Amino acid sequence: MNKAQENKRFMLEYYRVLSGHEKTLEKVNRFVADPKLRDHILFFEKVFPKYELIPDEMIAEDDRVFVRAHLKGKQTTPLKEGLPPTLSEVKTPFALCYKIENGKIVDHWMIADQLELLEQLGLLRKPEDALF
Repeated sequence: MNKAQENKRFMLEYYRVLSGHEKTLEKVNRFVADPKLRDHILFFEKVFPKYELIPDEMIAEDDRVFVRAHLKGKQTTPLKEGLPPTLSEVKTPFALCYKIENGKIVDHWMIADQLELLEQLGLLRKPEDALF
């Protein structure tokens, strides 16, 4: 098995272990050495407990794995202070490119549709005359 295949298998295991389950620091540290990604995961776990991560597409090359996926969860705690939880269910797309070294995610680049997330939470309204 080549490095890209190993890394893809690693990412499939990462998604399997974390999706729909409590994301404890211990579980996250098993896969993640990137402190920014670790903080992001733990923040979302607090706001959307046991959120699901559903990979739609995964491409691996060398030490990089690109994942197009979506998140499903229910907001049960405030997104930020002063904004009460909406108890809304969300399904929002994202794309990530992970860099993997020595069996850990050491860096990442993320694109997420934050406007879609805010709309689903009822915190932002799409204009009536929106083009799309």
